[in-house]
Amino acid sequence: MDDIDRGLLALLVEDATQSYAALGKAVGLSAPAAHERVRKLRERGVIRRTTIEVDPAALGLGVLAHVLVDSHAWMGDPPTKEALLALPAVEEAHVVAGPASLLLKVRTARTEELQAVLRQIHAIAGVSSTSTVVVLETFFDRPPRPAPPTDADAR
Repeated sequence: MDDIDRGLLALLVEDATQSYAALGKAVGLSAPAAHERVRKLRERGVIRRTTIEVDPAALGLGVLAHVLVDSHAWMGDPPTKEALLALPAVEEAHVVAGPASLLLKVRTARTEELQAVLRQIHAIAGVSSTSTVVVLETFFDRPPRPAPPTDADAR
């Protein structure tokens, strides 16, 4: 990945609806060349998907919590993944190392719904306990950004 790819990624992270002409102009390429670069970034899996960002509060989902899940068995297998995928309130699920087995991002409308989701999580095979942190305010939620170029990139 070179500086042009990083520039294209940075622009797309900010606004994925930009035209290839605008992208190309910003990084010194023609529109077709920018299109080809973006296509190759998709092919290589650098760009995994193009989506929109929705304000959860506008959907009535004002309660955000991070849940650490402890277990008495390994939780990184497909049955756990499928059980968590079946819970729409679970937005993210990560197998982690440290004091817990899983880290979940859960979003609900009310704390009563969060409590119901926690009950469902406790019902998953292997779960022994949870520790929940309710978010009061989010200062920022930053998307991944391409790393700045290194000296090795110049070679």
